[in-house]
Amino acid sequence: MTLQSRLDAFKSDFEGGKPPYNMKREHIETMHRATAALKASGAAALARKVGDRAPAFDLPDADGNVVSSAERLARGPLIVTFYRGVWCPYCNFELQALQALLTTYERLGASLVAISPQTPANSRKSMRQNQVGFPILSDAGGAVGAAFGLRFALPQDLRDLYQGARIDLPAFNEDPSWTLPMPARYVIAQDGTIVYAEVNPDYTRRPEPEALLGVLDRAVQSA
Repeated sequence: MTLQSRLDAFKSDFEGGKPPYNMKREHIETMHRATAALKASGAAALARKVGDRAPAFDLPDADGNVVSSAERLARGPLIVTFYRGVWCPYCNFELQALQALLTTYERLGASLVAISPQTPANSRKSMRQNQVGFPILSDAGGAVGAAFGLRFALPQDLRDLYQGARIDLPAFNEDPSWTLPMPARYVIAQDGTIVYAEVNPDYTRRPEPEALLGVLDRAVQSA
């Protein structure tokens, strides 16, 4: 089953109100409205794209160790996926799908990191629950997400919905701003140039992990 097929199946159950989700129609409509507004804002078109220079970063992993993009790029291409948080099931499915191809990416000389505004403690929980072997980095305050052009503020009705569902982003992220990154996946070549970029304001849509293989092969050959 493809990643998107898994996401679509989950979405059907979740938005269909099946147990244990039992989502109300008005809550689904609030989420749809917020996604439509983010699409209409044109924010995704302003994010870093193929051919751009990738912002450098030094971020702590789940154990507090600093991971440097420059050090990773010295070894080979770098895959970066922006992850909303441990509370997001769509993101967790994506992490699991990327983990399934991790050894293939590494054989091609690439490394993989996920970046989230959540705290290192929540990143440890993400790694444990999703059984991932690549670092989940904590982007406190969303500064790196903003540098990539991905950070956005949640509208008030969606904040209210999240709070009612016990998705307290200020607690998850230790940041009162109620901001998140749009889900995005990048491949950065060793010279720091972005050679693959997929940004989608619809958090229920994610590219397939296999889409990176040809890109990585070309990036290694041209290095």
